[in-house]
Amino acid sequence: MSESHPLLTFFTAAADGCFPPADGQVTVLPPLAGGLECSVAFTGHAVIATALTSRAVHAQKPDGFGASLAPDFLRHLAGPKGWIDVTDATLTARGTGGPPRLAELTGADDHPRVRHARELRTNVKVHGDERGLVTLSDGLAGRRELSIELHNVQDGSQGHGRSLLADALSLVPEAHPVFAAVSPGNARSLRAFLACGFTPIGSEVLLRPERG
Repeated sequence: MSESHPLLTFFTAAADGCFPPADGQVTVLPPLAGGLECSVAFTGHAVIATALTSRAVHAQKPDGFGASLAPDFLRHLAGPKGWIDVTDATLTARGTGGPPRLAELTGADDHPRVRHARELRTNVKVHGDERGLVTLSDGLAGRRELSIELHNVQDGSQGHGRSLLADALSLVPEAHPVFAAVSPGNARSLRAFLACGFTPIGSEVLLRPERG
């Protein structure tokens, strides 16, 4: 998904505080690379990247007020046997640049976080230290994406997520936008991202359709 896609314009504009109109409407775009599709919800407006025609999408009556992420609509979008990922909150922040504060790691390909990144993203780089690891990659619509995972999530790791995220932002050039998809139910992770300056801009679901 490293190739730029029209959806990237929506993400970069949202990172600058410019959002589509909150008109309840749905914008339909071409599918993503690699056989993937998605449904992205901003405030009052949805953007769907799919191989289905705009007419076929609108016939299911999605809207920008939440229906574009409804389970029945997503199942229709994916087809009866298609893969539907979880719904994530979409967050964005700016890189801090400067000397990288995390070393690049080798030999981490077997880690579940890294395997997941390589299945869905391109140009995946892995960094980290004793606190945990960070993946930096080209993801949805070609945007730069960051994710983290701590090695230890017990009480002794309190504050490690925030410090690791702060260091991870040094891997992104100063003022360049970077994005993260975080499960809303992972409250600890969500709090860490918010504390490090990430701003919520919407929510998203990835799909790999199988429509027969």
